[in-house]
Amino acid sequence: MTKTIYLDNNATTWVPPQVVDAMLPYFSQFYFNPSSMYDSAKAPAAALKQARDTIAHFIDAPQSSEILFTSCATESNSSAIRGAAMANPRRKHIVTTQVEHPAVLELCHEMQRQGYSVDYIPVDTKGQLDLRAFVRALRPKETLIVSIMHANNETGVIFDIERLANITKRSDPQILFHTDATQSVGKLPISMRTTFKDVDFLSFSGHKIHAPKGVGALYIRKGAACRPYLVGGHQELGRRGGTENIPYIVAMAKACELAQSYLGAEGRVAELRDRLEAGLKRIPHVVVNGEGAERLPNTTNIACHYIEGEGILYQLDMAGICASSGSACTSGSLEPSHVLRAMKVPFTAIHGSIRFSLSRYTTQAEVDHVIELMPQIVARLRKLSPYWDSQNDVPKNEGLIIET
Repeated sequence: MTKTIYLDNNATTWVPPQVVDAMLPYFSQFYFNPSSMYDSAKAPAAALKQARDTIAHFIDAPQSSEILFTSCATESNSSAIRGAAMANPRRKHIVTTQVEHPAVLELCHEMQRQGYSVDYIPVDTKGQLDLRAFVRALRPKETLIVSIMHANNETGVIFDIERLANITKRSDPQILFHTDATQSVGKLPISMRTTFKDVDFLSFSGHKIHAPKGVGALYIRKGAACRPYLVGGHQELGRRGGTENIPYIVAMAKACELAQSYLGAEGRVAELRDRLEAGLKRIPHVVVNGEGAERLPNTTNIACHYIEGEGILYQLDMAGICASSGSACTSGSLEPSHVLRAMKVPFTAIHGSIRFSLSRYTTQAEVDHVIELMPQIVARLRKLSPYWDSQNDVPKNEGLIIET
């Protein structure tokens, strides 16, 4: 059986033994409800407090009480945006971007159906935010919240959240600022005290940082106006009803500890990403979407002109290599990526773009194997493409525009 080469870490991550070992006692030995009054419940209650302290330290939050545990980043995003809306009913305007994860985009579409107005800020061909459009979109005394991701899940392009949040607060200190940091937490250093001091809400998920699926967190700055999204209990300081998932929360805290210790080693991951890009760009008519912009060290989005991404992924899967065509939440769709459409990726490449996302566990041998296989896969698929002249091994230039 072929050993799997996993290069889809922006979709989910492997859970290492240290994380599994940390969570296991809370399924059996310390299974008690942390809200119970008897002595046996003290251990899970203490573990909950310790996990909150650990994660607060991980993102340099001023207070541990500013950490709210959720089931995932999607819930964290909804808790921030919907919670802000419930606490500030007079403000009916939202600012976001055209390239957000569906967890934010679809929520904003729903908010529009409920009477809110939303500005979707465009990006350039590198995936960088249009700063002038952002500034024009802000409406003092009207804008409820700005929600802009820290790093794009498909291209890895990083947005300058420190600057954007500062501009927002100078426009109107009452506008709330939310960032979906699901892809950047654990890959980039984050400080809610310094660089992100103007950010009111920050969302992230456990399963993107080598914890299990089913646990997330939301940073809520003290004093930020936000009502509970899930009601029905006193848990999480009255901010989220429902018994806390202690095993998974403990696992997430352990994953944050491990990520903290590896933050300085992200340069090795970036070197592997660059090695992969350099190898693949030797294939004719292959480019990197977002190249030239500041990007996450682990992410590359490769555009292969004249072929379908689904075909590439199928061939990679047959070879035991896991990659993706974009967000795992939309992988079943045949529509081209909304992120690449916003970046104006040309027709000849928008369906042939695939994402490789590495982790600290990725090896050079795995990257080199992909570099070795991809030229064969691309050549094989181009022979079947109606846009490719197989006889002369060149594209059929039938008025198709190539941007390289």
